[in-house]
Amino acid sequence: MGRETLTFSIMRFRELVTKCRSYRRFEAHRPVSEDVVRELVELASYVPSAKNLQPLRYIVVCESAQVAAIRPYLSWAGYLPDWTGPDEHEYPPALLVMLGDLNITSDFACDSGIAAQTILLGATASGLGGCILGAIDRKKIGELLKVPETFSILMVIALGKPAETVVIDQMSDHDSVRYFRDSNGIHHVPKRVVGDLLMKFY
Repeated sequence: MGRETLTFSIMRFRELVTKCRSYRRFEAHRPVSEDVVRELVELASYVPSAKNLQPLRYIVVCESAQVAAIRPYLSWAGYLPDWTGPDEHEYPPALLVMLGDLNITSDFACDSGIAAQTILLGATASGLGGCILGAIDRKKIGELLKVPETFSILMVIALGKPAETVVIDQMSDHDSVRYFRDSNGIHHVPKRVVGDLLMKFY
């Protein structure tokens, strides 16, 4: 592979990564089918897994009544205290509940992060978007979905067609990490520049 081809490939992947943001407002009237979510889970099934144990399982929630039933048990944006979450017309049409099988292991940290990001990258590549939700009422969601006690609810991933603009702002060590929305409703996410991430101790 030539240098120009490699550079172009990296640029295309960089575009996908930077476009893959945490979207919290969606076009609720545009459904996401269970088949589409299944394809995203398939992508996650191919990624690395600690000891290759592959302990993750998923529940697809695409029916509007079931999505609405889970809604009270999700928290959306800790840095936006005056915003309680998406309105009815902005709510994600699909949810993916990620589970960890406790019969296999009790450590899901590595697997869950890799899988969740892969799912979001796949969603972005297909013209969708998503948001990883960790501030959730696991007990209530477990009761609603009749999740056995042998499974741990790790997170909920919201999926749908984004209805908001999210941009990346470069930050310095002195800037706040808190995301915010400007007067036009554009969501800003501060990110450290690569020069501040690379370290050299010798």
